[in-house]
Amino acid sequence: GSGTEHCRDELDHSGYKEQGNAFYIKKDYSEAFNYYTKAIDVCPKNASYYGNRAATLMMLSRYREALEDSQQAVRLDDTFMKGHLREGKCHLLLGNAMAASRCFQKVLELEPDNSQAQQELKNAESILEYERMAEIGFEKRDFRMVVFCMDRALESASACHRFKVLKAECLALLGRYPEAQSVASDILRMDSTNGDALYVRGLCLYYEDCIDKAVQFFIQALRMAPDHEKARLACRNAKALKAKKEEGNKAFKEGNFEEAYELYSEALTIDPNNIKTNAKLYCNRATVGSKLKKLEQAIEDCTKAIKLDESYIKAYLRRAQCYMDTEQYEEAVRDYEKVYQTEKTKEHKHLLKTAQLELKKSKRKDYYKVLGVDKNATEDEIKKAYRKRALMHHPDRHSGASAEVQKEEEKKFKEVGEAFTVLSDPKKKSRYDSGHDLEDDDMNMDFDANNIFKAFFSGPGGFSFEASGPGNFFFQFG
Repeated sequence: GSGTEHCRDELDHSGYKEQGNAFYIKKDYSEAFNYYTKAIDVCPKNASYYGNRAATLMMLSRYREALEDSQQAVRLDDTFMKGHLREGKCHLLLGNAMAASRCFQKVLELEPDNSQAQQELKNAESILEYERMAEIGFEKRDFRMVVFCMDRALESASACHRFKVLKAECLALLGRYPEAQSVASDILRMDSTNGDALYVRGLCLYYEDCIDKAVQFFIQALRMAPDHEKARLACRNAKALKAKKEEGNKAFKEGNFEEAYELYSEALTIDPNNIKTNAKLYCNRATVGSKLKKLEQAIEDCTKAIKLDESYIKAYLRRAQCYMDTEQYEEAVRDYEKVYQTEKTKEHKHLLKTAQLELKKSKRKDYYKVLGVDKNATEDEIKKAYRKRALMHHPDRHSGASAEVQKEEEKKFKEVGEAFTVLSDPKKKSRYDSGHDLEDDDMNMDFDANNIFKAFFSGPGGFSFEASGPGNFFFQFG
């Protein structure tokens, strides 16, 4: 080998080297490392010893140290082909594709048809390509694309923390928190001061709405890497978001709904990436909206919350309630069904049943509407309404009209009679109000509108339609 003249004892260090080789062959790399180190101590100018120790460190996955050894080897002997190859391989594993390319090119200058160097040069070029694609993907917020590129790059650069962190950050942005956490934890196990990994751990917590814990990680990341812009921004956003949300909650509790609505709206502008917190904010704003009687707005906010978080039960419940309040029963039933499928509780079952009943009730004739009275109308109001409508639609009154109009008026006359029969009878009325009438058949009995009319108007004075010329009627009460 080169540089033997600098050594104190020829035999000594070559003996260490031989022992190192023996352990290396047996795959006992830590023992091999110890013997190569002894050889280097005795003979610090021998390039091949550094080369051997670099190979050993690579087997121990200590690529940064291996890189230093292989650099030292080629510094001592610029024609040491394996030294350049190992330096390139370490650069590649650590994700320094540009530096790796230079090393492999150096090998090819020394040995133009070295197939390993040719292959590794291709790998280095493809890593650079994946990095470029990932950068474009990140700018376009196509985080799936970035994860894909980083997975490909990590096949050759398996020890590159930079690629892992970018992948973890994108997993967090995609809402894949457990995966992002585990990538970040892997890095921190090997490098506990890695600011990027600390930042990603914080990001996961922040996106899962554990804002206090998240801030701790951002602060730690900034301690390790004071100029970490992303951590600084995330820390600022997290604190601002927490403060605004709490202000909104406070205003709501104190009954200042207008103010709460404003505060939640401001909070929603702070960080569009924080899906979970924003879903909660939309749902909170919907609650306020429904208090302010902005029901359509509240429904829209619930829909936004659900779009951000499909599994957000509270948003479905709030929206369903708004649908009930706006008499959109089909939609309410759909939401309550979804909730009941997700969480089969007694309470959810009851809500679903109620909505289904309201839906059924809404599909039958609305007797209150037929008579033009409120649902809380008194007995007297119901009577007055019947008198007015029955007279208005009585067939005798329309005898001069076209067949079509006659038919329409007769239908209305019948409906008015039917409505009055039910709503003037306390027992029937209460069954109708509760929806129980839907369960029995006796409600669908034949109503004879004329008999109802006669019964109502008979008694003192009676009633008759007197014609005074075609189409003109006057009412005569005795």
